Amino acid sequence: MVLKLYNTLTRKKETFKPLVKGKVGMYSCGPTVYDFAHIGNFRAYIVADILKRYLKFKGFKIKHVMNITDVDDKTIKGSIEQKISLNQYTEKYTKAFFEDLRTLNIEPADIFPRATEHIKEMVSMIQKLIMNGLAYKGEDNSWYYDISKFRDYGKLSKLKLGELKEGARVKQDSYEKEQAQDFALWKAYDKDDGDVFWETDLGKGRPGWHIECSAMNTKYLGDSFDIHTGGVDLIFPHHENEIAQAEGATKKAYVRFWIHNEHLLVNGKKMSKSLGNFYTLKDLLKKGYDPKAIRYLLLSTYYRQQSNFTFEGLEAAKSAVDKLNNFIFILRGMNFKGDVGNIDELIKEAKAAFEEKMDDDLNISEGLAVIFDFMNDVNKLRLSKKDASNVINLMKEFDNVLGVIDFDIKAEISAEIKKLIDEREEARKKKDFEEADKIRGELKKKGIELIDTKEGARWKKIK
Repeated sequence: MVLKLYNTLTRKKETFKPLVKGKVGMYSCGPTVYDFAHIGNFRAYIVADILKRYLKFKGFKIKHVMNITDVDDKTIKGSIEQKISLNQYTEKYTKAFFEDLRTLNIEPADIFPRATEHIKEMVSMIQKLIMNGLAYKGEDNSWYYDISKFRDYGKLSKLKLGELKEGARVKQDSYEKEQAQDFALWKAYDKDDGDVFWETDLGKGRPGWHIECSAMNTKYLGDSFDIHTGGVDLIFPHHENEIAQAEGATKKAYVRFWIHNEHLLVNGKKMSKSLGNFYTLKDLLKKGYDPKAIRYLLLSTYYRQQSNFTFEGLEAAKSAVDKLNNFIFILRGMNFKGDVGNIDELIKEAKAAFEEKMDDDLNISEGLAVIFDFMNDVNKLRLSKKDASNVINLMKEFDNVLGVIDFDIKAEISAEIKKLIDEREEARKKKDFEEADKIRGELKKKGIELIDTKEGARWKKIK
């Protein structure tokens, strides 16, 4: 089976083949640590996580880098407003970001380079651009990239440059396509930057946002590498400028596959604080939602489609995760004699079907459908302990990609709870369903959920 990924650079699905056989260099645009990350941000991080996990499922070894942007227009503004150092300001949000990654079971990158710790590399790349005739010093003493000198400028965003006004340039980090102009590589010191500056051969100042990723990427992954991920909002200007900087400095092809996920909407609308539909992970946790359900909701829509976050969808995601966990829970209690005959074939077919769907540009929604169809087929069977173990092993392979199933449900119950379970089972045998339901309700209040199977009731602890 061959993995095909949609490459934003070519606007088509292409067979994925890394530069070095069996190894993948992968970069993901990480957070700008000026605030707590919101759930739209985490869709991008989870898409990158699913891609990385699936590449591992396919047998690749991954070197994954994700940047921490801790110096830019927003972080400087925030630190000055709060009258604290840039490091104090960004450390709070950096720490929260790492906590959120753990909570959502997102595998950490191998390297998390911070922009403030790589000024030397940025200065070096800018000096190469100057030597190659692609950068110049403006009247404000800042250094700018001359996009008219890079003939491939616009190849990622499909931007067609018109007649550029001579000397027109943009200094702010974020801007629209209509404002495509020479952009800042190194910003000369301005009193509005407070005490945030570095003394370098380029002068006193600080880096532009775009140069940060280009310099850190090439340091840790080389001049050319396999995959770059991020949200569609980063295609222009950030990723377009990354290409211009890296390829302008190294004169080599920068990234082979650009993978971009679509936006996350909330109740069908763009997330906005003014609309009251802006949520961080902590906001959802405070409302009592399970992190695994949040993760499931964010991963379950094909990454190139807009995903719509609703609380009804979050409840449905919780039900899906519960169904996955209950499936494992019931399997662990199976120990029938004999052989059902076709379980090995069923396992083989399910794995192949899952891989086929995921090989088609990470079509996770279709991949999940394969898993639930497999579970439905297994639920009709009475498995031996060995067969059940083989099914669980396949589910572990699936979950190496999904990251939502709890395989370690271990619990003990008190004598009082055991007595209630036995009484309820006795009521069922007597067909006293009213009493059985009453006891089930009592048990639920005590944090015990009963699952009725063909072999009798099994229990598990619930939150």
